[in-house]
Amino acid sequence: MTHATAVHVAATASAPALLLRPWEERDIAPLIEVYRDPAMHRWTRIPVANHEDAVRWLELQSQGWATGDRLSFAVLEQDRLVANVVIKRNAPTDPTDPSADVGYWTAAAARGHGIAPRALEALTVWAFSTFNDTDLDHLRLLHQIDNPASCRVAEKTGYTYKETLLPYPPFPKPGHLHTRGRRG
Repeated sequence: MTHATAVHVAATASAPALLLRPWEERDIAPLIEVYRDPAMHRWTRIPVANHEDAVRWLELQSQGWATGDRLSFAVLEQDRLVANVVIKRNAPTDPTDPSADVGYWTAAAARGHGIAPRALEALTVWAFSTFNDTDLDHLRLLHQIDNPASCRVAEKTGYTYKETLLPYPPFPKPGHLHTRGRRG
């Protein structure tokens, strides 16, 4: 089990500070609001349409922290929910695999402001500093081929394009695989 933690991303000349922290019950209303965006339904697999869905979603995030296989962070900018970043460990299915997948989404109002690359970079640095190289040697970022914004985020954060993958349910289109190793 990994202990929940907060990650601080310093403000820059052009962007406010970010806080990455485990999800909390107080995030229910903002989470429901974020999921009203039709793009969220297109790119995410777990819908959040109402209070019950949000509670279920938060329970999944909490369980992920308890088992250490899904470490999900709410991303806040000035106390406003703007994104989610997550590292999904493969240890439950293959304890010898020193890799993990990363994922993220950005709230509609926050897109195009550089939040996803800053949050993903913070998650990546945190993951490599939290897990030793026998536990985590590289990270994978996968996205559907028709999501060019995710390609830009991958490039900005040093995730190198590796290959195009065949469609994999529940995603109906081919995908891109990007990777980033502990040493670059």
